[in-house]
Amino acid sequence: MKNYYCLVALLLLAFTVNLSAQKREKIPFSDFEQWVTRNMTESKLLGGNNRTLYAIAPTTTIEGTVAYRNMGGSPWATSNAYANVVGIKKASCTVTPDRRSDNGGTCARLDSKLEVVRVLNMVDIEVLVSGSIYLGELYEPIRSVNSPYSKMTMGIPFTKRPKKLVFDYKLQMSDDGNRIYSTGLKPKKVVQGPDSAEVYILLQHRWEDEDGNVYAHRVGTGRKRYTQSTNGWVNGEAIDVHYGNISTELFYRPFMGLLNGKRSYSCMNSKGKIVPVQEVDWGAPDEEVTHMLVMASSGCGTAFVGAENTTLWVDNFYLEY
Repeated sequence: MKNYYCLVALLLLAFTVNLSAQKREKIPFSDFEQWVTRNMTESKLLGGNNRTLYAIAPTTTIEGTVAYRNMGGSPWATSNAYANVVGIKKASCTVTPDRRSDNGGTCARLDSKLEVVRVLNMVDIEVLVSGSIYLGELYEPIRSVNSPYSKMTMGIPFTKRPKKLVFDYKLQMSDDGNRIYSTGLKPKKVVQGPDSAEVYILLQHRWEDEDGNVYAHRVGTGRKRYTQSTNGWVNGEAIDVHYGNISTELFYRPFMGLLNGKRSYSCMNSKGKIVPVQEVDWGAPDEEVTHMLVMASSGCGTAFVGAENTTLWVDNFYLEY
């Protein structure tokens, strides 16, 4: 019996040590209790509607149809955007603050929707936008729908090596079994197959050549897609970060692959120009990390493709070490 109690004590001690070894670091402003409210008016040609956009940053209100840049030390950008195309001003809002149904706190609500532009009360353009939040910046005003990733810089300087990305989420998938592709430049069309929400963390080692081109090795990967509606909130969801080349692992999926060519995201280079970040290879598991990308989206990450009425709620992003 004495040996039994000793064994239990050792197990409890090991469990306690394991818990103490797990350190969590909150990503700034990821409790989503603070928001910037942007009140603006669209062009009279579009009806002169008053619109409200939101940004994740210290609480304040901005009046007027003006471009926004990250404020108050917040690293977060969103898919909310102010566009000014040949003098016509338009606002798009797919990310909003929302009250949690379980604890009354504030979270981020991400909606996939068709943004409709009506000229003289007639439908002129429909654009499918997935609600997204990400570490980086969006450079307003948007001037066109061409090359959507060229208007946003993805990732922030970062040198640590987390084991997991931890967060809370709730998901309501669209009832439609197919997706819509709609850029506004051509008639919308149906894309076979359901959509999925997505959350990821990517760790890169970046460098820049003398011409200002930026390249990267993918050092760490944690990427997951969600296809099933949840029954309320899922708290403490964890995505493991896998280091090195994961392309031969059993859990590997094509969407976890390197981001290059048309799939590349962008950054601001040392010359002040937004350029693609070409992931040219997998990094070694112990390679130095220089940047971290984190994104949550109500869509699967393809521009202008998604399922209307899919909604993803997220809250409390932590890095676990």
